[in-house]
Amino acid sequence: MSGKAFKPTGVPMGRLTQIPMGRDELETLRLCDLEALTQEEAGYRMKISRGTVQRLLKSARAKSARALSQGAAIIFTDP
Repeated sequence: MSGKAFKPTGVPMGRLTQIPMGRDELETLRLCDLEALTQEEAGYRMKISRGTVQRLLKSARAKSARALSQGAAIIFTDP
């Protein structure tokens, strides 16, 4: 897998589980959790439906929690 990554320090990438996260998942997470926008507001900014925001947000949160709790790397991928 290639692209930018967020990973635990001191562990070579080759020894880590790699979890792919799309740029759209990351943007949804940023807008809803960091910028505190509603799902409706995030959808408007991203030009997608609220339902799509909800799906992306659920996926991004699960991947983030898995990476943090299991010490895995998040690999940011293009859509």
